[in-house]
Amino acid sequence: MRPTLLLFAVTSALATSLLAAPAGTPAQVTRVKPRTELSPELREFRKTAIPVQFPSHGLTLHGWIYKPQGTGPFPAVVWNHGSEREPTAHPDLGKFYTSHGFVLFLPVRHGHKPSPGEYIQDVIDRYQSEARDRTSFQKKVVELQDVYNQDVVAAIAWIKEQPFVDRKHIVVTGCSYGGIQTLLTAEQNLGVSAFVSFAPGAMSWANVELRNRLLTAVRAAKAPVFLLQAENDYNLGPSEVLGPVIRAQSSLNRAKVYPAFGTTHQEGHAGFACWEEGIAIWGPDVLDFLAKAGVPAPIPAARPATAEKPRN
Repeated sequence: MRPTLLLFAVTSALATSLLAAPAGTPAQVTRVKPRTELSPELREFRKTAIPVQFPSHGLTLHGWIYKPQGTGPFPAVVWNHGSEREPTAHPDLGKFYTSHGFVLFLPVRHGHKPSPGEYIQDVIDRYQSEARDRTSFQKKVVELQDVYNQDVVAAIAWIKEQPFVDRKHIVVTGCSYGGIQTLLTAEQNLGVSAFVSFAPGAMSWANVELRNRLLTAVRAAKAPVFLLQAENDYNLGPSEVLGPVIRAQSSLNRAKVYPAFGTTHQEGHAGFACWEEGIAIWGPDVLDFLAKAGVPAPIPAARPATAEKPRN
């Protein structure tokens, strides 16, 4: 999110996102080197990503698919990216999910390159300059999240039609704005089996209207929900406010705060969700959650296959 929108959120986050350990107890921290580039192994795996296109409300949007070896049908995981203008294909996530027999689909919502349309942060900046008061601005931002959620709905409908996908076992996940999109999707009857939301709204938690919208969404969730954050995220409000509500909705639901990951808020935010070092921490918990939600991981595949391309 842009600096003009972060001032209040980050200020409040500084007081809460790095929680102290009990007196005399050393804090648990997973230290990782700042990610500057992909490892040679991940660069090679990135080449297996299949570029795809899918329709959404008159636009042709873009994305990538990682596919396990074989013809399937495989359960599919739909990953919702954050607010970044140019989302990446996340080979770390692709390698993890395909190694456990899942298809990973990474759709790019409109306005985020390479998909056409107006970039969400540019729209938010315009709203901010035109808003008469804070409440009206916050409501507009929340309404915008619902508008962009239409692309997620379209992506789910498209991936279900692919012949190598088991349409009865679809999982929706994402981080930050993608975590918000995941929870907004959870309240809809789309035949999705489970939702895994990383840090939903952690960088925008000062938006009271967004908090209320997400509370409404988790209370209406149509399938099990798992909310995850690292302790050094920008703000732990999502876990503190949404977590108890999520857990109260179903015995299958989970909400968990993990030890600090890396040394910065951004590493605890997106790095924890997307880097292989973070995946090694939450991966077993997510696989266990999915299995209990009725989406067990198939037998791991030896390598990804790219021979059969999806239908655009």
